[in-house]
Amino acid sequence: MIQACGVGLEYADHGKSVCACAEIDLEVKPAEFLGVLGPSGSGKSSLLYLLSGLKRPTSGRVEYRGTSLSTMQDAERAALRWSKFGFVFQQPYLLGYLTAVENVTTGCPGTTMEEAMERLSILGLAEKAHRLPHELSGGERQRVCVARALAGSPEVVFADEPTANLDHTKGFEVVAALLQNRGEGALVLVTHDPAILKDANRTVTMNDGRLSCGMAPTRD
Repeated sequence: MIQACGVGLEYADHGKSVCACAEIDLEVKPAEFLGVLGPSGSGKSSLLYLLSGLKRPTSGRVEYRGTSLSTMQDAERAALRWSKFGFVFQQPYLLGYLTAVENVTTGCPGTTMEEAMERLSILGLAEKAHRLPHELSGGERQRVCVARALAGSPEVVFADEPTANLDHTKGFEVVAALLQNRGEGALVLVTHDPAILKDANRTVTMNDGRLSCGMAPTRD
């Protein structure tokens, strides 16, 4: 479904060239849970941004269903992300002036209040649907982000360190919510914590901007 072919990403930092990713070959398969493991600064988040079209590669290409993301106009890539992908980040990026249910409706075009309420109810947040983000705990805000990411039943959900600011119990709850409610969609989850990836179908490891040779075996 998503194919990275020899992908690299370099950027300038105070006049020096920094390599965030180099020569990455990776496929995201339909409906799989793909874990990307690595320490801080290893390039794993940059890889997620490349796979999802949030960043353009400086070498190689990323294809979505056979079409190179680099050949798309910015507006086309934005429309693709909005309609086909869902995102959960380390920080719960919610609009502070919108309630939880209103935030969920921004996740995908055409998401109704009724559908958003259903998502929040499944995640145990029905009673807090009309609260503003500052009235929710950290774990609750992240579950709202999960509900928003799952709006419209995306083909892929990209999660970038979604548990980093939570304790282990709340972190596992967030990952469980993603797994149990993603339907037929794939999940690409980036983390430094291998325990979070215990249920992954496949895990790859990033070090110094490159995929390690070894990969965890695929789970049925």
